[in-house]
Amino acid sequence: MVDPTSDLNEDVSEDDAPTCAVCGDALVQDPDHRVVTRVRDGEVQTTHFCSDAHRDEWTD
Repeated sequence: MVDPTSDLNEDVSEDDAPTCAVCGDALVQDPDHRVVTRVRDGEVQTTHFCSDAHRDEWTD
């Protein structure tokens, strides 16, 4: 997976892009992309979403 802090508008294929945790769509050039970042057991974890609606649907 691509570093989530990188510029995802350039040189990122669908295979390397993060995917929405709800629908599984690749998040390439998606301005509505949302990310939840948390630390668990000393490790950073990120969860990606293609929209606010999918973020609201998601439960961990």
